[in-house]
Amino acid sequence: MKTYNDIYLQARNALREHDIEGYNLEARLLVATAAGKTTQELLRDLSLYTTPDVAARVEELTERRINGEPVAYITGAWEFYGLPMIITTDVLIPRMDTELLVDAAKELLNGRKMDARILDLCCGSGCIACAVGHELPATRLVAVDISASALDICRRNIAANRLSSRAICMQADATASPPMSMGQFDMIISNPPYIPTAELKKLDRSVRDFEPAWALDGGKDGMKFYKSIIKYWKALIRPGGYLLFEVGEGQADAVKEMMLTGGFRSVGSKFDTLGVERVIMGKM
Repeated sequence: MKTYNDIYLQARNALREHDIEGYNLEARLLVATAAGKTTQELLRDLSLYTTPDVAARVEELTERRINGEPVAYITGAWEFYGLPMIITTDVLIPRMDTELLVDAAKELLNGRKMDARILDLCCGSGCIACAVGHELPATRLVAVDISASALDICRRNIAANRLSSRAICMQADATASPPMSMGQFDMIISNPPYIPTAELKKLDRSVRDFEPAWALDGGKDGMKFYKSIIKYWKALIRPGGYLLFEVGEGQADAVKEMMLTGGFRSVGSKFDTLGVERVIMGKM
């Protein structure tokens, strides 16, 4: 019989041997998932004996990770802005860079428009809507995506984070005119698909082979969604309201120019931890 610590060490060593950078954390997550425990419960129970079934399940999950499958899809969970998120292959895995959008929203609204009505456009898992709703508890939120399966995950995350009284989901195409009677918003936040189509095949295998291509593909030049959102959706922004975008590396200048041409003012940006101009924001 093996203890939880024994199978954790085996998983950790296997991940390390295959050059998986976060082998300590990921091994903990895999063992906790196989055992049906939280990571806190796993740490508490490390010295206890486990069952052969759990040990076999850890081996299976570890093998999936070694074969390139992201740990978030294996465990079905991830964290964004300190909040738990349900994650499946129907949605992108939330990135730390995207937390900059939440920071920007807070800076623009805190002390100015605490009860803002906010649209999370191309919402995917709903991580942005959940984080903004959690950080700004008087806001009201609408999360929009074209994918019904993504919206199902979004609804589950909204419910899990106790935001159902202030947040709703709607299905719509960000590259077309918005549905009638959506009303107006104090802020639109969007992390749209922005990878140029030809670049998709060059992405890391863990992204290319597992994450949904439709949520990555930004068209020939990567600008399809920015152009469409500025064209079709800016009419939903109240005077004095804001549009916030996440952009890919090297796209900031083009998106800023589009926003200025589209009538936005006070167009600015925020840089991520690697010095990439990652968030572009403008005011109507």
